[in-house]
Amino acid sequence: MTLTPLLSASFAIQLHAAAAIAAFLVGVWQLSGPKGTGTHRALGYLWVTAMAVVAVSSFWIQDLKQWYGFSWIHLISIYVLATLPLAVMAARRGHVRRHRFHMIGMFVGALVIAGAFTLLPGRIMHQVVFGG
Repeated sequence: MTLTPLLSASFAIQLHAAAAIAAFLVGVWQLSGPKGTGTHRALGYLWVTAMAVVAVSSFWIQDLKQWYGFSWIHLISIYVLATLPLAVMAARRGHVRRHRFHMIGMFVGALVIAGAFTLLPGRIMHQVVFGG
């Protein structure tokens, strides 16, 4: 494992990776911990902020130029930016099932599945985790 490829990358990629790692770690904590507590709410806002940074920063990462500099991964970012406020509103209104559905969907889709694609050969995170 080496951080050199990530430290040599653009600021947008570094910010994106840092926010994604933070969101993943906070998300694991949130999903495994007790719900409805003050800690859950505070960490939830931290998670929402990290996910927003992940989504917004992705628009400055255009390595997989498929459509005018963007790729299918950017559709996930649009999904996240549209779903974050819906999930927060659902929690505020007491719609726990809807809140859970949105949050787990974003965690699995935007962090786990999309994150797994960053480990493919030729990608920066593949170099970070598996070396040269």
